[in-house]
Amino acid sequence: MSSPLVVAIDGTSGSGKSSTSRGVADRLGLRYLDTGAMFRAMTWWMLRHGVDVHDPAAVAARCTEPRIVSGTDPLAPTITVDGADVAVAIRQDDVNAAVSPVSTVPEVRARLLELQREVIATDGGIVVEGRDIGSVVVPDAPVKVYLSAEPGARAERRAAEQGAADVAATRESLLARDQIDSGRATAPLVMADGAVQIDTTGHTLDEVIGLVVALVADAEART
Repeated sequence: MSSPLVVAIDGTSGSGKSSTSRGVADRLGLRYLDTGAMFRAMTWWMLRHGVDVHDPAAVAARCTEPRIVSGTDPLAPTITVDGADVAVAIRQDDVNAAVSPVSTVPEVRARLLELQREVIATDGGIVVEGRDIGSVVVPDAPVKVYLSAEPGARAERRAAEQGAADVAATRESLLARDQIDSGRATAPLVMADGAVQIDTTGHTLDEVIGLVVALVADAEART
């Protein structure tokens, strides 16, 4: 019996990971996991419990406390912390500003890696998106994709998503996040060995989804 299909999708902020991952999962009838939402949920909990997010030791000391549960329906993904729906709360400005320092704490990454692998191991194929999926979380995934886009295009997309008028400021924020993600000691953002890079700048969402679906078809044809 073959193992359930795992599609690992990594990439930079604003490159289209979430929309692409949900679209691929929906088209192929797979589950979907947004690992970035898990880091945001952890950050939200730290903020609500008065933990100094810029103190790695303080964050590490409490990162095993929150109970984070991710729903895997690509059309209606959910995320709860200690039973509370935080899908909207984790996208607010306070979490946006704090998620990077929390995400760099090795103990946080280890805790969430365990939770991510538990979800992935559940019955059924899955599309998993993040920044270290193909390199750390599921290095043996049969399909590994790295999405990228020009900084200007990424900034325009993210500004539109967030309703922000200042595209230049959004661009600077994205580039700063890139530097943090790529420079952290634990599980930095890299293109995993064996991953296929797709530059989404000149493509529509449907086209990018189609490219990933084609990669899945190729991988399944080889097995």
